[in-house]
Amino acid sequence: MDLNRLKIPSFLKNKYALTAAVFLIWISFFDENNLITQYQYHSELSKLQDEEVFYQEELVKIQASLKELQTNPKTLEKFAREKYLMKKDNEELFVIVEEE
Repeated sequence: MDLNRLKIPSFLKNKYALTAAVFLIWISFFDENNLITQYQYHSELSKLQDEEVFYQEELVKIQASLKELQTNPKTLEKFAREKYLMKKDNEELFVIVEEE
């Protein structure tokens, strides 16, 4: 077989194009910041941004309930009775626990 008769594409003869192609393949698949890793980072960033929005909304709700507790004595009494099982001196408290 004669090697001169084989058709080699012209871009493979160009050392700059060949070097660029090898570089792109290396960066895309073998480097520590390859395409798969970049996709995972992007997915994690999206998830964290969603969590940030969720926690910001929760913070607004908690701040509103805190303001309500600080300004309304009836809300504060209800919170103390439900959360900490507090009672008045002349009351009896019965706690019913449901078994699963």
